[in-house]
Amino acid sequence: MFVRFLSLADYRSWPTADLTLEPGITVLVGRNGAGKTNLVEALGYLATLSSHRVATDVPLIARGTERAIVRAAVISQDRELLLEVEIAAGRANKARINRSPLRRTRDLLGVLRTVLFAPEDLALVRGDPGERRRYLDELLVMRAPRLAGTRAEYDRILKQRNALLKSAGPSRRGPAPPTLDVWDEHLAAVGGELLEARVALVEELRPYVVRAYRALAGDPGAATVVDLVYRPSVPTPEPTPIQDPGPDPADVADPELDLAPSEGRSDWSDDPEDDRPPPDGSPPENGPTDDPVTGPGEPEPTGQGDRPAAAPTADAAAWTAAMTAELARRRTAELDRGVSLVGPHRDDLEIVLGGGPAKGFASHGESWSLALALRLAAFGLLRSDGVDPVLILDDVFAELDSRRRERLALLIADADQVLITAAVTGDVPPSLGGRQISVADGTITPVDRPDPG
Repeated sequence: MFVRFLSLADYRSWPTADLTLEPGITVLVGRNGAGKTNLVEALGYLATLSSHRVATDVPLIARGTERAIVRAAVISQDRELLLEVEIAAGRANKARINRSPLRRTRDLLGVLRTVLFAPEDLALVRGDPGERRRYLDELLVMRAPRLAGTRAEYDRILKQRNALLKSAGPSRRGPAPPTLDVWDEHLAAVGGELLEARVALVEELRPYVVRAYRALAGDPGAATVVDLVYRPSVPTPEPTPIQDPGPDPADVADPELDLAPSEGRSDWSDDPEDDRPPPDGSPPENGPTDDPVTGPGEPEPTGQGDRPAAAPTADAAAWTAAMTAELARRRTAELDRGVSLVGPHRDDLEIVLGGGPAKGFASHGESWSLALALRLAAFGLLRSDGVDPVLILDDVFAELDSRRRERLALLIADADQVLITAAVTGDVPPSLGGRQISVADGTITPVDRPDPG
């Protein structure tokens, strides 16, 4: 997959912008504030319907205007699609594919796949649980757009249930509102689907994260001290016995792009309660042994195509039952506080380093490597689905020491398309070569630069 051109109108600092792109490496060079990050942010928005820099769409629209337009031609599996999203102030956004309007903007999700790494991604390691939930959910939706509709439904139910809890309040007299049981049932049913998907995703991601971190750190032993642990707000049910899965879906899936209904990012609350014991730091079984970008290299045969075998996890029905029981147990506390204390909106993804939580203990360099490993793992997992996503590195090389720069350059060199932003050319390892484009004073100008070798 690659983007052939990107066009903007009234998007942040760009009244108009037209950027022609090619497969391989492209480096956008310009001083801070020149607008290069706005260009790649717009591309990421087209893929996820959200910005990695702000929580709302308002800052994306140029001042004094009422709408911004992002348009791109995307080539995937020898097929070209023209994607367009209109970001409106005070009105619903609109989306088109090949100039045909989509019934819902969210139907655009899953067509363009991107993995974007930026300095803000340090929050994946150091920030609130919501940052890590967003990471998981965006990856889930990119792989299965229908889950965005599930997530939107969960948000709707959660909002209604919280309103009911708040109206009952600590000053209530008598039993709980009779409709609370109904909302509990709905919340647990949809929450069970999200929990099943998230936990299964973490199991798939784990070997990719381990190998990416090991490769960036240049330490073969690092593979034994990095782990991911999903921390739900309900007791974890027993894994569901695995039935014969039949053929790998990747081998029989329809090659057409998935335009199933989906939804944009949701704004879930943070502060999950976590009274479970810390992880033991043991290494994942069937760990990876090779290039983290291309996937798990040569693990033991698993019968699952090119992917490593993931540990069995509980199914949606088991998670729904666990949520139902926990909602009943916590009902008094929820009524007293007027807020839902149980569900996926209270969960966290714990990143483990050296047998303990990385948050609050990892050094600056370790935090950078962990955050980058999470993004490289997402890239590897998406690649294992059969199509390379577009990889975007926004001012990343400037934050890395020379050793990590070179290691990162080796890991990304064979991706279908990589877009890099940098303030100065010297931040990017010369070994990457590729095209260079100057971004300055509202202009976009290709720069002649011979490819090494």
